[in-house]
Amino acid sequence: MSDRRLQVFHTVASVLSFTKAAELLHMTQPAVTHQIRQLETDFNTRLFDRKNNRISLTRAGEEVLKYADQIIGLYGDMHESVKSLTGDTSGLVTLGASTTIAEYMLPGLLGDFQTNFPDVQVRLKVANTDAIVNMVADNTIDLGIVEGEVNNQYLLVEACQADELRVIVPPNHVLAKQSVIKPADLVDHPFIFREDGSGTRSVIASFLATHGLHEDQLNQPFELGSTEAIKGAVQAGMGISIVSATALVKEVKLGQLVSIPTAPPVLRTFYFVRQKQKFSTYLMDELFQFAQHYCSSHSS
Repeated sequence: MSDRRLQVFHTVASVLSFTKAAELLHMTQPAVTHQIRQLETDFNTRLFDRKNNRISLTRAGEEVLKYADQIIGLYGDMHESVKSLTGDTSGLVTLGASTTIAEYMLPGLLGDFQTNFPDVQVRLKVANTDAIVNMVADNTIDLGIVEGEVNNQYLLVEACQADELRVIVPPNHVLAKQSVIKPADLVDHPFIFREDGSGTRSVIASFLATHGLHEDQLNQPFELGSTEAIKGAVQAGMGISIVSATALVKEVKLGQLVSIPTAPPVLRTFYFVRQKQKFSTYLMDELFQFAQHYCSSHSS
């Protein structure tokens, strides 16, 4: 039996879509369908039920999937074991990160990783937290690092490092002299939010809700899609906001922004997100372990 057919079956069974499987495997949909039909011919039984443009595994398909998980996992382990034995550290890994992490944490991490593993190509995708989680779930990326909580039973979610969010205002703002900002202080000033799906926005909304406020009670002149854009708007006097303290070092040092802690503090955790069922590769393990060490050594 061709291991390619088993890989195609495993992908289709994982996403329950011939179209999506074709995209993930970089094949045409007819080619995927042909591979599945050949496998069904070998077993002399249907592996998928096809009804109303939706597919599901038959009992035979579920049995094949159980063994396919083990076979593909062992095949991957064998391949990676040989690479590790021969010292082969070349290859490609795909990393995804939400915007704040990509802008302020990853440059140092990836720079150090590239120094230690010069033959490894790291492909980076940047999006908000929701989009990155979806990419991990769809097997589009190997590892995600996000700034919001993840509720998905099919993914492994592990803490990376702690982060504090702070209120930012221009130096001449009425709040600039305050030592701390209470949630109620935010209501009287134009507040610039990140877009829906942003981990930062989710944390701020939870913080407000904990203190009896809804984000709709804030004066929201507009939303912006990045921390850099928000910092620029606050510097221009267009409103105030709450952003990660890690993103403020330069502007605070130059006196362009004032960073004020909240009372109580707005704290969150950055998270690693991985597939539970996807077998790990030598390079994925190296990147993950390197990222874990980097996060622990740079935790505040």
